[in-house]
Amino acid sequence: MHKRKSKIEYIITAAIIAASYAGLTYLCSIWGLAYGPIQLRVSEVLTILPLFTPAAIPGLTIGCFFANIGSFNIADLLFGTLATLAAAILTYFLRNIKIKGLPIFAFFPPVIVNALVIGFEIALFYLKADNFLWGFIISALEVGAGEFIVCFAFGIPFYLVVKKYRIFDKTRFKEK
Repeated sequence: MHKRKSKIEYIITAAIIAASYAGLTYLCSIWGLAYGPIQLRVSEVLTILPLFTPAAIPGLTIGCFFANIGSFNIADLLFGTLATLAAAILTYFLRNIKIKGLPIFAFFPPVIVNALVIGFEIALFYLKADNFLWGFIISALEVGAGEFIVCFAFGIPFYLVVKKYRIFDKTRFKEK
């Protein structure tokens, strides 16, 4: 019974993360911040969650897929979702490398992967071939800058709150 309960908790956690990511992205789209070269998706703050639970990997991936439906771009559905999957896996694997107690390296995968993948996607599908290299560099820097702001300016405080209140720590509910 314990294993079944654990699996159900995993699925529920992933579903909550997916719904949160998609919902926050759609909220950002109201102000034009969710899609395109200049993105400031507040939902990307959730990319730190693989530091706390592996359920965040499918949660973020599925959430990104549903969020990217709003871009009305098949390439974004595929490449954006795969970028989120790759970044979530890398974040999970970097979770135990810490500097002064902070897993600082784990905050970089969403920034780097999205800058490269989404920057490439924007350059490939929206820019002329003779401008590809510069278009890629500029797009990658724009996407990376937005991602960096969210992952570091909002992500680190969010990480500290989640850690302090042990939000993903199942033992916090056990009686003493």
